[in-house]
Amino acid sequence: MLVYGVDFTSAPGDRKPLVVAQCRLEDATLEVTDLLRLRSFDQLERSLATPGEWVAGFDFPFGQPRRLVRALGWPESWEGYVGTVAAMSKPEFEDLLEMYKAARPTGDKEHRRVADEAAHAVSPMKLYGVPVAKMFFEGAPRLLGSSVHLAPCRPTGDSRIALEAYPALVARALIGKRSYKRTSGKRVQAKADARRKMVRGLRDGALEETYGLRVRVGQFIGDAMIADEEGDLLDAVLAAVQAAWAWARRDDLSAPWGIPADADPVEGWIVDPATLR
Repeated sequence: MLVYGVDFTSAPGDRKPLVVAQCRLEDATLEVTDLLRLRSFDQLERSLATPGEWVAGFDFPFGQPRRLVRALGWPESWEGYVGTVAAMSKPEFEDLLEMYKAARPTGDKEHRRVADEAAHAVSPMKLYGVPVAKMFFEGAPRLLGSSVHLAPCRPTGDSRIALEAYPALVARALIGKRSYKRTSGKRVQAKADARRKMVRGLRDGALEETYGLRVRVGQFIGDAMIADEEGDLLDAVLAAVQAAWAWARRDDLSAPWGIPADADPVEGWIVDPATLR
């Protein structure tokens, strides 16, 4: 089975491309075969149209909180309100969120989805710092424009499966809450050591108990993951781990694709053992 993990950015280019971990899942072994860099959304759209059977974990929020959708008077279906967003310009979308938040009391400006609460993730309304709202704006309409199967937002029955990933959860399973990404010039060696520990853990079966997977990483790819101070290459692989874990649970009647049966299709869900619990 072909498995992909996508580390997303709202503005891909030469400096910071979209990173795609290309993997093959056989039995319970996920082999990382390549790390691809997409420097434009056109390349992503062509990738989404790639025929065949595959499953991919995308590191961006597929949806917004139902509370926001309802407050803005958007259609209360994923296709409906993502279509509304797709008709906006990026400044219009950002201004709308800013105006909404400005009218809210302190402490209640950015709502979180049920899945965000379960994953201890930030609100998909967040525009700064980690600008996941901008990632949603760029990513969700492109998924809408494809015919891929989005669980649980838009189940088309297509053999190309898109799932929402959150690599931080896999990272926590490997190294706890240690930092492994460059945020400043400080602690460079400590963060490199953390990335080295993560790659070693992937190879040594540290995820086998929690995710039911062994991960095979070659020397060249492993060295590249350790050298990448941004952590994008690692995040793409960790997103693929979550996608592979979900694929193994696709026929689970109580939680297909590792998603609770009562998950809100308007909001979407982050696939991971931690959120399922």
